[in-house]
Amino acid sequence: MDPERGTLRVMVVDDEALARDLLREHLSAHPDVRIVALCANGFEAVRAATETKPDLLLLDIQMPKLDGFEVLELLGGDVPVIFVTAYDEHALRAFEVHAVDYLLKPVAPERLAEALARARSRLALGDRAPLRSLRDLVAATRSGGRFLERILVRDASRVHVLPVDTVDHIEARDDCIAVRAGGQTHLKPQTLAEIEALLDPARFVRIHRSYILNVDRLAKIELYAKDSRVAILKDGTKLPVSRAGYARLRELL
Repeated sequence: MDPERGTLRVMVVDDEALARDLLREHLSAHPDVRIVALCANGFEAVRAATETKPDLLLLDIQMPKLDGFEVLELLGGDVPVIFVTAYDEHALRAFEVHAVDYLLKPVAPERLAEALARARSRLALGDRAPLRSLRDLVAATRSGGRFLERILVRDASRVHVLPVDTVDHIEARDDCIAVRAGGQTHLKPQTLAEIEALLDPARFVRIHRSYILNVDRLAKIELYAKDSRVAILKDGTKLPVSRAGYARLRELL
């Protein structure tokens, strides 16, 4: 919120034009609200948030390409969010990531006003980060206990969608991970333990404290030294294999 003008800068994200128009109409009744972007999908939302740096997101959950939880994952929880959706089954997951509020469509003006008041209170306290952690957010994106099917990587205002089938291996690098896929390396602010917990253990194995391997990419394992082995991938890449990692690999091979 602009401390001098008291303006609440809001971004609206919904794949339905009628829903966006209705929210815009309701928001026009609040003199301190300024809409900085109207987005029709998650990709537009990530780009617009990077460029406009809104104070608050009004965010649909079920959208094509990127859903609302994936948008928040890519933004890193920097912006407070009010979820706006037609489905109440997402309510628990919404509050697990500390959303400001959760509104069901069609949104009543009174409920929107109440949600905006909560957002103003949060911002007045300087609380701009609604999420407990990236671990909580990524866990909330999973529904029905399914394993991760794609890895999302934000590169400034661009978003890379990496199907897990294309991933060769993942390496821990300081405070992020390096995902090797399709001949390219993508950096993502996440720990190796966090991504490991989301991947199918029948396909991805922690072969070393710093590496996760897609077993489909393994060509062979060679003894490097006494009790030390190296995994050789089909493209010739060599990765270290720890004793514990070798034991895990043997269970699958």
